[in-house]
Amino acid sequence: MKAFCPFLRTVGFGLAVTLSLYMMSCQRIREVATISATPAYPAGQGFDLAGSDPRAIAIADTVMARMGGYQNWQNTRYLAWSFFRGQYQIWDKYTGDFHWEQDSLVANYNLLTRTGKAYKGGKEITDTPGGQELLEKMYPAWVNNSWWLIMPFKLKDSGVTLTYRGLGTTFENEPADILQMTFKDVGVTPENRYEIRVLRSSGLVHEWSYFAKADDPQPAFRRRWSDYAQHGNILLASDRSDPTKPARITDIAVRQTVPVGIMDSPVPVQKLKSSL
Repeated sequence: MKAFCPFLRTVGFGLAVTLSLYMMSCQRIREVATISATPAYPAGQGFDLAGSDPRAIAIADTVMARMGGYQNWQNTRYLAWSFFRGQYQIWDKYTGDFHWEQDSLVANYNLLTRTGKAYKGGKEITDTPGGQELLEKMYPAWVNNSWWLIMPFKLKDSGVTLTYRGLGTTFENEPADILQMTFKDVGVTPENRYEIRVLRSSGLVHEWSYFAKADDPQPAFRRRWSDYAQHGNILLASDRSDPTKPARITDIAVRQTVPVGIMDSPVPVQKLKSSL
């Protein structure tokens, strides 16, 4: 998957929608997102427009609107979350700084320069074999861990081909549109394929299926993408369970500022809370 570019600041709206939504709040924008003239958002440079379906793109636009809208997503700066196996991270979308920690291990890394510092028990280990190995894992860790948090915001990323697979149902037998995501020469696992179920009643991603290889006939897993909550001006979901096994993304926080020094801390930090 391609890294999301935090520096794009523009969004196109249909004229009629622009006029009708001009004075509305973010909540109101989400409430009207199901109308036919859903505001679009610009695809990432390199999005496979020619190979993607107009219907799938329109559904992706609705998802973005329901999640809070493109401009609110662009303006979101810091995201923090706990991932599986005790990983906690804070990502600065504006600068590419990434603070990652697990037990006594800490890495402060920049996703743009691909450089950083590693610590264990508060002691710098950057120049040791273990420290170098940890830093080499940071970019793939960010790609994977952030995907599990923000995938619905990446439906029109660079390198993505988005197609419509028809109407399906969720685990609860609710109708959902199925989108397929495949990738061209981007990310660390471009051979993956995903099927995304967008609930018709809400316009939100509700489930996802992961295929290790694009031509695999059956997914490696199918999980929920549910239990949405407001964080800052966007929605994020925490439930990643399947019918037999609970799984959650925890400690989710969205902020525009963080305490001074937190992104460079050599020791684990106090977990952030979302700004009100």
